[in-house]
Amino acid sequence: MQILITGASRGIGAGLLAAFRAAGHDVTGTARTPLADLWPLDQTDPDSIAALARRWGDRPLDLLVCNAGIYNDRALALPNYTQDIWAQAFSTNVTGPALLVGAFLPVLAAARGRIVFLSSAMGSDARAPGGSYAYRASKAALLNLGRNLSRDLADDGIAVGIYHPGWVQTDMGGPGAEISVAESVAGLAARIAELQVTNTGRFLNYDGTPIPY
Repeated sequence: MQILITGASRGIGAGLLAAFRAAGHDVTGTARTPLADLWPLDQTDPDSIAALARRWGDRPLDLLVCNAGIYNDRALALPNYTQDIWAQAFSTNVTGPALLVGAFLPVLAAARGRIVFLSSAMGSDARAPGGSYAYRASKAALLNLGRNLSRDLADDGIAVGIYHPGWVQTDMGGPGAEISVAESVAGLAARIAELQVTNTGRFLNYDGTPIPY
């Protein structure tokens, strides 16, 4: 498969890149500050997204994994929220993935490919314990984007999966998180292998458990 993974310099993105390469796939990873063979991408910048699409060219794309994201309001109290905090969260976590899908739609359609959004259970309306308003709202919006795209793209043979990677021991999740990157990646790879148009649009935990919206 031809695979493109955003945010592949560390954590879950790096883990997925390594796992898919080990399985023999042709995988391209991106990073805001590229290292080694990673391609540059600032998904808050439409010009950067356009440049990435031009560099990719007309090669059919079997799998687009929208992994890059930020959690910029951890433990932030409501009076301290600013317009910039909200704008950064939505630009990175929602607008960027939406623009990426638009930019790569022709090559995804050519492959009858798949799109994966790494959302979060924190975006579930059914699980609303409070706090982290910008992160939760942006991940809820990403879930909504994925659900609607799954309907609109099904006729083109493009399937969309929305997954919660678990609470993972990464820079974002912290050392006290529940599972390792390897556990998360193994589960996500299994979910991606199952993804097809007949089950498009599902919101699942990395282990396959459905997450309530």
